[in-house]
Amino acid sequence: MAIASVWMDMESQQFDQTASNLVWELLAKPVLLDMSTDTAVVEENEAKLAKILDVYESRLAQSKYMGGECFTLADLHHLPTIHYLMGTQSKKPYDSRPHVNAWIADISARPAWLKVLAWQFAKQTVRN
Repeated sequence: MAIASVWMDMESQQFDQTASNLVWELLAKPVLLDMSTDTAVVEENEAKLAKILDVYESRLAQSKYMGGECFTLADLHHLPTIHYLMGTQSKKPYDSRPHVNAWIADISARPAWLKVLAWQFAKQTVRN
């Protein structure tokens, strides 16, 4: 549990802030608010994300999941932001790290996460 807690802190203190800044610049501003993306902010946060993913790559070379060999909240907390970034230019740093890429494929294919995505899609379809 202590190891998972360390990686939950890493997600909340490092990853989430950086990834959320990218989601804001690459998706929210141009798609939802019809605002221009600040490329300087994107470049700055992509550089930060690359450093974070280097740490993740090292960790995931040692274990299947962030908290060890079992899926934990440390993995779950990453899913929403990663999901949004996979459809943007900021997907590239993930692709160049084989352990991170395999981890994303694994956690993104979990049945509960697929149900969340299906529910989200159904909810959007009803609105439209």
